[in-house]
Amino acid sequence: MKPIIYEPTKYLKLGIKIWPEMFSELIQSRELMWRLFMRDVFAKYKQSLFGYFWVLLLPFITIGTFIFLNRTGVLNISSTDVPYPLFALMGLTVWQLFSVGVVSGTNSIVSAGSMIVKINFPLEVLVFSSMAQTLFEFLIKFCLLIIFFFVFKFVPSWGILFFPLAVIPILILTVALSLILSLVNGVVRDTANAVALLATFLMFLNPVLYPLSPDKSILFRLNPLAPLINAPRDLIVYGYIQEPVDFFIASALSVLLFFVMWRVFHLVETKIPERL
Repeated sequence: MKPIIYEPTKYLKLGIKIWPEMFSELIQSRELMWRLFMRDVFAKYKQSLFGYFWVLLLPFITIGTFIFLNRTGVLNISSTDVPYPLFALMGLTVWQLFSVGVVSGTNSIVSAGSMIVKINFPLEVLVFSSMAQTLFEFLIKFCLLIIFFFVFKFVPSWGILFFPLAVIPILILTVALSLILSLVNGVVRDTANAVALLATFLMFLNPVLYPLSPDKSILFRLNPLAPLINAPRDLIVYGYIQEPVDFFIASALSVLLFFVMWRVFHLVETKIPERL
């Protein structure tokens, strides 16, 4: 195998030819990504009393809290077209793909600091492997959602077949933000705590646990996360996306941001070990 030579200006010299190089390195590192994914999955819940049930515990607590606040009159959540626990669980399943993914992606490089300073490998592998773990937890929550369909005797629309496709844009946005935030976290370690706090705050600014009113405010019109969260849920409930233009614009922005952030990541990749 031809050795890889890492140079400070390597990725600047390649210009537009960098893209095949980046994809090639990522494909060649698939075995490493798989090993890191398996390590993280088993290590996260090792010696845990509830094990993988922790993946399901947080959604139950969050939904239960909002049901309690709604019934006691503290919050006034408008009626939904499906039973509220189902509505909230669908929103949380998609939202936590984003929030958990961004938090774990932000920590991915710092948590592997000892390995980075000893071994040369494409560092975005760490971010992508953290996304694989987030996807694994997402699949567990989706299985719970299927069980809830039977519990509430809800028949999903045929649009559920396109649910995986509708989730891809928010996953791409998650990877894009994780790439840049993982770099920032390597320089400023407070970034991880700020991201975790911001993710919790953003949940209340997005239609995760409450329906979006027809006369949506400018806050939601300018928020690219809102259509990315609503679209997968719309497909399950109605069989179509209620705001298709907003969804496709947000999807296009997510793809553009992903390629920009990946390129930036490669430009500074050789400087990361110096910061750790």
